[in-house]
Amino acid sequence: MTKIKRIAALLAASTAVLSLAVPLATASAATAGSARPPHLHWTKCEGTGLDPRQQCTTIEVPMDYADPHGEKITLAFSRIPAENPRTRRGALFLIPGGPGGGSLDQPSSKGQKLPQEVRNTYDLIGFDPRGYGRSTPVSCGMERGDLARTKLLPWPAPDGSIEANMATARRMSEACARNGGRLVQHISSANEARDLDRIRAALGERKISAWGVSYGTYIGAVYNELFPDRTDRFVLDSNDNPDVRVERAWFAAYEGGVEDNFAEFAEWASRPGNPERVAGTPAEVRRLFLRLAAHLDREPLPWPGATPEELNGNVLRQTMLDSLYDPDDYPALAKLILAARKGTVPPAPKAPPEPVLQNVTAVVAATVCNDVAWPTSAAGYEKEVAESRAKFPLTAGMPRNAPVCAAWPYTPKEPPVRITDRGPSTVLMVQNRHDVATPLSGALELRRALGRRAVMVTVNSTGHEAYLANGNACGDQAVSHFLATGERPARDVVCD
Repeated sequence: MTKIKRIAALLAASTAVLSLAVPLATASAATAGSARPPHLHWTKCEGTGLDPRQQCTTIEVPMDYADPHGEKITLAFSRIPAENPRTRRGALFLIPGGPGGGSLDQPSSKGQKLPQEVRNTYDLIGFDPRGYGRSTPVSCGMERGDLARTKLLPWPAPDGSIEANMATARRMSEACARNGGRLVQHISSANEARDLDRIRAALGERKISAWGVSYGTYIGAVYNELFPDRTDRFVLDSNDNPDVRVERAWFAAYEGGVEDNFAEFAEWASRPGNPERVAGTPAEVRRLFLRLAAHLDREPLPWPGATPEELNGNVLRQTMLDSLYDPDDYPALAKLILAARKGTVPPAPKAPPEPVLQNVTAVVAATVCNDVAWPTSAAGYEKEVAESRAKFPLTAGMPRNAPVCAAWPYTPKEPPVRITDRGPSTVLMVQNRHDVATPLSGALELRRALGRRAVMVTVNSTGHEAYLANGNACGDQAVSHFLATGERPARDVVCD
């Protein structure tokens, strides 16, 4: 679920028969897109390495949409104008993964990977979601140790007990209640979708197009549900399950996602001639990993500079999970396994500055816990963790364990948005067959929920994020063609 990191690389082979599924732009749409409200003050964006064409601005939106005239917060967003004003269609929102991620700088980075015909067609729009980055930020002032990934994704103790996890949940929740202010209660997926519509209105656009990735697919689906008549061409890439349990279901999906993708890693890590070869067969790689994790549970290795400053079994498991997002990270995982077997560790990965970790952790906690109510019973989590550990040893019970939400001091202000098949047919889904964070099974559930509103391209590739990342040329072509022309495949297709 917590797709706070990761990205990946490129797509290969086969072409699909395309048919016109979405009307082309009208003159009125272009006219609406050209109207710029006078209060937007575009300035040079802060930061290094940005495209000089990228501009930034801010707007104010309600902190609480139930009280639209009450306290306001700031949203920061950016744009690079369409490169061919004569063929400009409108705005393409780059909806980031997360929760706890932003796209403010993405018009200068991943936006420039889009093919020329797409960059000619759209203003590229990035933004920092409420609570994050250069929008009005939130922080819970948590203890430094609670900023570790192994706390946000709650790994049980080596014996499967969860007492420490429940204590961590209480400590983190109390910090958010004490230091998070009112904003921490109003960060949610539905509010992020409403914020996007405020940005749309500020830009003077009657409709928007979007490229949502990972958690951004859920935001895109929610936007489609709340504002169906304001959607043009929506690409949902690496898709979250629309289950009304929301993040609870996404956490649980790591069980199958890790099992599926570890098999891909194990095949690579046992390949003859691989300089980082771990073992002779995929089965041996799996056995070795499980034995090593159990050994590190008992005898952690000091790891100066890491968070925490030791390589224990759960740190190894978390590193494994993170590395499965992108096959380009397989060598780093293999090197860690090989070093740990010798009783050594590689240099510690550089951690982000603490203020960044505080901000990201607070946004993740607030979103996950405000979107849906979580159980609070330790006994319930203990039962689920025991079942999970027995069936899915690689993830050791983490996907069903007690996160910060087990002690969250606030109740959700509204139920999760139910994704339906009611609305215009404006969605193209693209999904890798092997994806640790957003497994194909969840994407198929979203496809069923959207019904006639969507067409899905399944890519026979491994890794999280498909389009222009870990997919293949066939999938890339289908998405690029849709964004540039509005034409989708006539039906769901598989790109081998």
